[in-house]
Amino acid sequence: MIDSSETSSFSIRVHGKWIVAGEHSVLRGSPALAFPVYGKYLELNWRMADRFSSSFGDERGHEFQILFSGVFDRALEILGREGDKSLRTGDFEVNSTLPVGSGLGASAALSVAVGRWFVFRQALKENALFEFCRELENLFHGESSGVDVAVALEARGLHFERFANQMRAFDPVWQPYWYISYSGARAITSECVASVKAFIAENPIQGKQIDQNMARAVALAEHALCDSQSHHDARLGALAEAIEIAGQCFSQWGLARGEMARHLDWLKGHGALAVKPTGSGGGGYALSLWRERPALEIEKHLIAVYRS
Repeated sequence: MIDSSETSSFSIRVHGKWIVAGEHSVLRGSPALAFPVYGKYLELNWRMADRFSSSFGDERGHEFQILFSGVFDRALEILGREGDKSLRTGDFEVNSTLPVGSGLGASAALSVAVGRWFVFRQALKENALFEFCRELENLFHGESSGVDVAVALEARGLHFERFANQMRAFDPVWQPYWYISYSGARAITSECVASVKAFIAENPIQGKQIDQNMARAVALAEHALCDSQSHHDARLGALAEAIEIAGQCFSQWGLARGEMARHLDWLKGHGALAVKPTGSGGGGYALSLWRERPALEIEKHLIAVYRS
């Protein structure tokens, strides 16, 4: 959502994301299936002013104080405009309900918001926006696949493949009860990415098999979500199998331990059909699939990501 009706002001709200399956393997060309988290967002507001200032509000805005400066400086560097004082003017305000280090795409949301601002200021072409934002996100991920950026830009469900340059809308024909919930621990995406790469370097055959399993989880999930003919229990079972396969990939990579493992066990113990980390793993948020809405005392700890 962008409001730039006046050239002296700019406002954009960018939603976070969650991933059904495809994490990490997407870096090596496997597909990923991802959706926006409509209840979690980052908002960037700007007003023309002679000075350059920034402020941070809402429940999570303060977490972006250092990150914003780094992303803005990197954007100027990419554009070769470090010395352009005309782009270092105005009052910036960052508001966010999107937590940093949670696997919900906070870095992509910030990168996209800043990228959109540079398009608004005519310092960047619209057709260069995706790659520009992906390069900004490299600050956080080391190497960004672009899936988080793609969902942040499109604000809808996507089937994403990095090297095939494929980014197509994905709209399920039915909505299961699925939720995300915080594991109790944060994770650093770049460290998780490096950990998986190290695992694959040491175990190339097993690493390739895990990537294939993750790709199979994506295909199975997409088929289940597009199935309007089978009985509800059959397609729910197929979706649960997809999530469990993806979860096993995280376990094999060593990214479902500690607080995350305990949280996944808690979800299963209270009736979730299938669970997995969503995002980089190692911490952050988990995805859970349920046959029906959980009891209120459980649901209050969860964030619904289905749309009724």
